[in-house]
Amino acid sequence: MYSNEDQQLAKKILNYSCELQEGQNVMLQLVGLNGIGLLRALVEETRAMNAHPFVQIEDTEIQRVLAETGDKAFWKNQAKVDQLPLMKNMDAFVGIRASLNIYEQANVSKKANKAYADYFADPVHFKERVNNTNWVVLRYPSEAFAMNARMPTQKFREFYYKACLLDYSELEEAMKPLQSRLEETDKIQLKGEGTDIEFSVKGQTWIPCFGKRNIPDGELFSSPIRSSVNGHISYAPSVYQGKPFEFVKLEVRDGVVIDFESSDDESLEEILDTDAGARQFGEFSFGLNPIIEEPMYDILFDEKIYGSNHLTLGNDYEIAPNGNESNIHWDLVCIGADVYLDGEKVREGRTFIADDLKGLNPEKLLQ
Repeated sequence: MYSNEDQQLAKKILNYSCELQEGQNVMLQLVGLNGIGLLRALVEETRAMNAHPFVQIEDTEIQRVLAETGDKAFWKNQAKVDQLPLMKNMDAFVGIRASLNIYEQANVSKKANKAYADYFADPVHFKERVNNTNWVVLRYPSEAFAMNARMPTQKFREFYYKACLLDYSELEEAMKPLQSRLEETDKIQLKGEGTDIEFSVKGQTWIPCFGKRNIPDGELFSSPIRSSVNGHISYAPSVYQGKPFEFVKLEVRDGVVIDFESSDDESLEEILDTDAGARQFGEFSFGLNPIIEEPMYDILFDEKIYGSNHLTLGNDYEIAPNGNESNIHWDLVCIGADVYLDGEKVREGRTFIADDLKGLNPEKLLQ
């Protein structure tokens, strides 16, 4: 059995996000057992479309054991024998993240994380899945997820489906004036409490996101000219590789992090020392989902917070590149900074004030 909301979500994922066609192959991956209802709905909807579901159900504690014990040889073999050949035959991919404990892999070592990233995640997901399938990833609601969002469970479920089932075609239209401006912009400045940073995006590619790759969605991203990033920036709470950070502050000179402060400096330093690209930035984005207001320790939601930006440490995306290569990609989120495009203030706090951009404010999108 599954809920009516899961049925609606399954239809949106397959028809709108993945654009699944008759006869195509789709991998349906459930990480954690909590989202089994949505998985059932996806399987039924896939078969109703006369397409072919390939189902993977992964237990998060087993995944923790594999992450803790896996080395180069193990992950290379896993990719070669199992996942990479299968992924090469997929037309679409749906990844449901349904873990009940976001800190499950908090004790996995840096060496083990690097082995997984280099020899499994990179060839299977970043190179094959991202570049050659119509893919979408999402989290699934739970009591634990609601607790991180500081909401009662039922209220959180209502919020979750409202954010996920947003009219993305309307959001797509509302993004167009901002994309047009950004395509003509050289310098971006963010100014707010604990934040005063600037960088160039001259000539960079801007990608609007409206429910095709993430659910929920609502962002417009590119990447900064690497050496142009200068200043300091303060980020909201975040979790990376199972490690929680209540705050992160970075000082940047000529595109490289030269100093930092956080609630866990030891773990942050370890992440920054992953490789040379980990101290540089591979993405910059505007968060634009009008339903999502506050951070909840889940980046698929937090990076979409309206009135936010994320200036991302690590690897760029091939679709909007700046040449930064790294084994990390950490979407740290800055909420409520004023935004200046070539010296013109276009957003004050979380509210767009330029006339052509006011359609992105929640009161307009949700009216």
